[in-house]
Amino acid sequence: MKRILSGLDRLELADPVCKGKRVGLMTNQTGIDRRFRSGIDLLNARYSLTALFAVEHGIRGDVQAGAAYETQPDPVTGVPVYAVYGKTHRLTQEMLDTFDVFCFDMQDVGARFYTYLYALSFAMEECARAGKPVVVFDRVNPLGGERVEGTVLDTRFASYVGMYPLPTRYGLTMGEYALWVKDHLKLNLDLTVIPLQGWNRSDYLDDLDIPWVAPSPNCATFHAALAYIGTCVFEGTNISEGRGTTLPFEYIGAPWIDARTLEKRMEKHNLPGLHFRAAYFTPTFSKHAGQPCAGVQVHITDRNKANVVEGALTLLDEIRALHPDMLEWVSHTPDSFFIDKLLGTDAYRLGRHDARSLLEAHKPARETFLEQRKPFLLYT
Repeated sequence: MKRILSGLDRLELADPVCKGKRVGLMTNQTGIDRRFRSGIDLLNARYSLTALFAVEHGIRGDVQAGAAYETQPDPVTGVPVYAVYGKTHRLTQEMLDTFDVFCFDMQDVGARFYTYLYALSFAMEECARAGKPVVVFDRVNPLGGERVEGTVLDTRFASYVGMYPLPTRYGLTMGEYALWVKDHLKLNLDLTVIPLQGWNRSDYLDDLDIPWVAPSPNCATFHAALAYIGTCVFEGTNISEGRGTTLPFEYIGAPWIDARTLEKRMEKHNLPGLHFRAAYFTPTFSKHAGQPCAGVQVHITDRNKANVVEGALTLLDEIRALHPDMLEWVSHTPDSFFIDKLLGTDAYRLGRHDARSLLEAHKPARETFLEQRKPFLLYT
């Protein structure tokens, strides 16, 4: 396995920006170095750490998806932890007043809907307005940095699960994303990226020797992250995406699905690198908690051939065809559907496209993004 150093493993490179300054740090349980030491403790020992900022799932990863929480002191260091998820997603003036330099260190999973992306970009916007420098400690994209897949978000559907015209699978590290978003938002910002050492764009997580901490409670493994690129769209439906089971985002089902028929229909598509096996499960929480569900387990048999976004949308196509009277779209208001926010378009929900034609329609936008991202790539 390849030896990789994260940005945090190269902490001394941040000295020119952070030494002698009050430092604020946005991080969570994933912010560790090769020796499993928390970045909170490392920055607290090396610099003057005066504020911590917690996003979705909390500073220690102990908060379930979507749950709000209050500002409180970190139980280990005593440094104040400010919540930037719930009442506000942005740094307030009170928060900005607590630091001179803003640092960011969190592991994501390479999917447009991951909220850590927007926690970073919103912080960058506020720091730009306040004239405060930003340091991003880079981490690998667990899905590699070559492939780009899925739909490209139409900003009419912008939300905290997708703000900018990014593909579903965008193939950037967090540091590269920060450089891209600085340019995209035209921010006048002093931005420093502490780069990885040893990572190449073709590297997946399981090629590497870095320690891995679950970025969120329901995306704990590399296999879950790889499936999540596609199956997260089921969060926009009344179909379980496997939350509350041992295989979230790999199990897809509901009490009313005909698993065997669904399996046979998926076999006919012969999707490269993917297999959909009839499966049965009972979630302990979230959708259909305590109810036996039928559906499939998504098996990624060849990650280099699999287009997981196409596979998940094809699966949704078939469930929609099999059970049109049972499938429902999750909506928080009569004219706001979560599936549209996840896909960045309403064309699929409204039936203007099926899986294949939707992805084909977005091919030009994906190709445009591939060109747009080139100036911001830090690794080969």
